[in-house]
Amino acid sequence: MTAHDLVLGIDAGGTRTRAAVATAAVATAAVANAAGGGTEPPLGTGTAGPGNALSVPPDVLAAHLRQAVAGAVPPALRSAVRSVAAGLAGCSSLPGNAGAARARAALEGALAELGVRPDRLSVHGDTEVAFAGGPGAPAEGLVLIAGTGAVAARIAGGRTVATSDGNGWLLGDDGSGFWIGRRAVRAALAQLDGRGAPTVLTAAVHAYYLDGPAPGGPADAQVLRERLVQAVHERPVLDLAALSPAVADAAHRGDPVARRIMAGAAKRLAGTLASLGPRPGDPLVTTGALLGPGGVLLPALRRRLTPYGVRPHPVPDGLPGALALARASLTGAGTGGRRPAGSAPGTAPAPRDYDLRDRREGES
Repeated sequence: MTAHDLVLGIDAGGTRTRAAVATAAVATAAVANAAGGGTEPPLGTGTAGPGNALSVPPDVLAAHLRQAVAGAVPPALRSAVRSVAAGLAGCSSLPGNAGAARARAALEGALAELGVRPDRLSVHGDTEVAFAGGPGAPAEGLVLIAGTGAVAARIAGGRTVATSDGNGWLLGDDGSGFWIGRRAVRAALAQLDGRGAPTVLTAAVHAYYLDGPAPGGPADAQVLRERLVQAVHERPVLDLAALSPAVADAAHRGDPVARRIMAGAAKRLAGTLASLGPRPGDPLVTTGALLGPGGVLLPALRRRLTPYGVRPHPVPDGLPGALALARASLTGAGTGGRRPAGSAPGTAPAPRDYDLRDRREGES
């Protein structure tokens, strides 16, 4: 490893894909830091669209990965990238998961098109990269993500050994931003057709989906309900998640309907984590728009988790953890990955870690 070697970390979720490039060599104290790289900022970052390995079509996934990496790593630095670690929603090492293979294929194609040829490439779930960015770089514990979607996982040896929810907007993601947004629209529709209580969420939903002031009167309410139903169905499904900040704001201002929705979200997220059997003192990393630093559901989640003896440690996203895993893969430390050639014997290789030097030597 030289002072000019670089590592690339990728964090891809249901809303966006982010990439960051940083130096490979850092001080020992910095490696143990929760940020996975001490106080050193990344050399570059890039952003693109959604990166769920199961729900995003393969060609679109590859395009988003390519766009994010291209934004993070200028052409002049691409040959210096020695290790890449990527965490993607919809991807895990658990039996039956198809996301890891799809993610690897899309990532390898994107890197090849950009001329990024790392010695090491590892593919992880978004839960693993988030957990790797926790305080003290923990190897075992729990992680809970609540953004557009929602999932909890138990991590052992840096790998996911069990998950709860993360089933997508149609079948699960209870307590997520999508879950909150959908309930906001349902509450607005219930008010408009007389089934539900008045709520300021009706105006918020109208402002998001339709232009102009909301009409008044029973007849106008019927027209507005029809327009809202049509507008919601015409927009991408996951746009519903964008309503969650408005619901949080309405709850903060005391709207009873919004407060019930937010309380229900916290209850469901706590239940998702509880299904993994949290033990007192288990490290718990949380992230996502709802549970990252300053997340609106953090206080309620803390209260609900008190009986289990665990306390959330929020991190902004999975990028610091992805960079930490990319660095660790160069030495075989803390990842369960394959050793670089010439290093001391260690943990056996994990199936999602790849030493690309062997492949390139075979092709030459």
